[in-house]
Amino acid sequence: MALKDLFGKKKKYASIPGDKARKDVPEGLMQKCGGCQKIFYQKELQKNLNVCPGCGHHHQISAYERINYLVDEGSFKEWDKDLLSKNPLNFSQYEEKIESDIIKTGLNEAVVTGEGRIHKVRMAIAVMDSRFRMGSMGSVVGEKIARAIEKARIEKMPIIIFTASGGARMQEGVLSLMQMAKTSIAIQRLHADNGLFISVMTNPTTGGVSASFASIGDYNFAEPGALIGFAGQRIIEQTIREKLPKDFQTAEFQLKHGQVDKVIPRQEMRDTIATIFDIHQFGGESHAASSRV
Repeated sequence: MALKDLFGKKKKYASIPGDKARKDVPEGLMQKCGGCQKIFYQKELQKNLNVCPGCGHHHQISAYERINYLVDEGSFKEWDKDLLSKNPLNFSQYEEKIESDIIKTGLNEAVVTGEGRIHKVRMAIAVMDSRFRMGSMGSVVGEKIARAIEKARIEKMPIIIFTASGGARMQEGVLSLMQMAKTSIAIQRLHADNGLFISVMTNPTTGGVSASFASIGDYNFAEPGALIGFAGQRIIEQTIREKLPKDFQTAEFQLKHGQVDKVIPRQEMRDTIATIFDIHQFGGESHAASSRV
C-alpha cells in the first residue's frame, strides 16, 4: 500500500473557467433574482414583466417598459419630452451628471409623461424612472407632472402616476422642495373638478415624493415589496431610539397600517386599472375587465 493511500482519496478541485470561456457567455444573457438569488435568462424575466417567476420579486423596470406593458398597443403619445434641467444653483458637476444619465438611460429626465389608452379609455400617465438621478424630483420633474395633471383636469381624463423616487433633488435646493407644493396643488385642482387620480407607488417611493402627490390619490396602490416612506429606517430608529420591525416601510406594512389601499402585482395592474375605469365609466360606456379591485 502506498503511503498516499493511508490518507484517503486525493482531494478534487473545481476548475475555474479561463477568460475565453467567460467570453463565450454573452453579456446580459442571465440575471440573478434580487429576492431568491436564483439565476434566470433575462428574456424569461422580461416576458414576465421583470417579476421573478420563482419568488415574485419585482425587479426594476424602465419608464418606457412600464408604459408599453400597461397601455393599449400604439396608443401612447409623449408630452414635454424636450424639457431639460438647468443648473440654477451652479451646483458642482450637476450638468455633467445630468448628461451622463441622459446617455445611460436614453431619457431626458426622471419622468415620462403623456397620454395613452387602457381598454380604449383615454387617460394621462406619468411614470418615474429611478435610473435617472434616483428618480429625484427637481424642477423639470415637478413641472412635467404638474402639466400632466392639469391637462388631465382640463380634458377630463383620469391620470395614473407611477412613482419611483429617492425624494427631492438636492442639487436644486429649495426649487426642488417647491415641487412638492406645486404637484399637490395640481392634484387638489383635479379633485375639485371631480377628476380621478390613481397613484401607484413602486420601489422606492421616498422623501418629498412620498410626502406630496404620491400619497393623495383617489386610489393609492403599491407594487409588492416596494419601499415606501419619508425618512430612512436607520434615521428613524436613531431619532426615536427604538427598533423598528423588519418589514417597516414595505408596501405590505403600509397596507396593514392603512397607508395604501391595495398591493397589486405588476401582472395584474393593467386589468385592475381597467376595472376602476369601468366603475367610473369613463367615456360614457362600460369597459369590461378581467380582475376586480
